[in-house]
Amino acid sequence: MTFPGSRAAGYQLSTLTLAIFVVLGVTTSTTVFGQAKPKGSPVEQGIIKLENDWNDASVKRDVVVLGRILADDYSFTDPDGVMWTKAQILEMLKSGEDEVTSAVSTDMKVRVYGNAAVVTGRYTAKEKLKGKDISGTSTFTDTWVKRSGSWQCVATHSSRLAQK
Repeated sequence: MTFPGSRAAGYQLSTLTLAIFVVLGVTTSTTVFGQAKPKGSPVEQGIIKLENDWNDASVKRDVVVLGRILADDYSFTDPDGVMWTKAQILEMLKSGEDEVTSAVSTDMKVRVYGNAAVVTGRYTAKEKLKGKDISGTSTFTDTWVKRSGSWQCVATHSSRLAQK
């Protein structure tokens, strides 16, 4: 096949070569311009969804959703080293003592070990606790366990990142 305006035989392409270029072009444009495919296994994707649901529930003060996500024996170690239980966290959110106006987790990495998983990432929030602004960005480690067919978070450790 010769393209119109080509000057030399070196510009001739076989039908097979042209087909390969077309397929590569379509594949590349789909990858570049289309929706990115979710990364990770279905378990990893499910746990990331739970992390995002947790953030949404915190903003909406949805203690029912949080009650399902957090295990009864859940513990949270905050950036100041204070430990909180599930009951304390739910009560503060319900009462309005903990006011989260935005919460976003990024850079999440999930490592699955059978019926346990560890998530690391960054958490950025606008939040007031008992009237004090505690907004900022932290790194976190969440430990998840699969119990009775459902994943629940059993522990979180958070470290505040220095303000720049």
